[in-house]
Amino acid sequence: MFTGLVETTGSVISLQQRGDQARLLLNIPFAEELELGESVAVNGCCLTVAAIDGEQTAFDLLAQTLSLTSLGDLRDGSLVNLERALLPTTRLGGHFVQGHVDATGSILDLSPRGQDHRLEISLPEKVQRYCIPQGSIAIDGISLTIADLHPHSAVFWIIPHTISRTNLQRKNIGDSVNLEADLLAKYAARFHDAR
Repeated sequence: MFTGLVETTGSVISLQQRGDQARLLLNIPFAEELELGESVAVNGCCLTVAAIDGEQTAFDLLAQTLSLTSLGDLRDGSLVNLERALLPTTRLGGHFVQGHVDATGSILDLSPRGQDHRLEISLPEKVQRYCIPQGSIAIDGISLTIADLHPHSAVFWIIPHTISRTNLQRKNIGDSVNLEADLLAKYAARFHDAR
């Protein structure tokens, strides 16, 4: 479980294809604090630490992970958002994020507006149904509040701190991002549909 408050960023050393799977090697500032088997959210996707060597950390990506997320699009030097798993004593400043990506979307707009940025992301129907104005969604693992909701997209206002501390500083229009709808919204929809 995560909060969607990105702890820091890391960089991709390599993404090595292994048949239908892959091994992702990252340069992570807190790598020496990690243990094998520990969970880390990488661009919002919960991954298990497979190997550690200094600041380099390896994660094995399943075929399903590569097909459902944007992790297969990573290139050497790509900036990734990182968050370690939530501790019971941690403040929950974002929202409950599982690290289970529902789908990917595309950046439709990322433009400066004064000191802030306007971010618009395309939403597939299976994610959009869980969204409400002022509700939460994780974009590449970043807990964001929906400012405006459109039939096929959502708009967010990004403060300077978020731009400077996340991979958004290097994102461009058309880039793919991981989307995770709010957990509580998914449960509420499931209960509603069961009626």
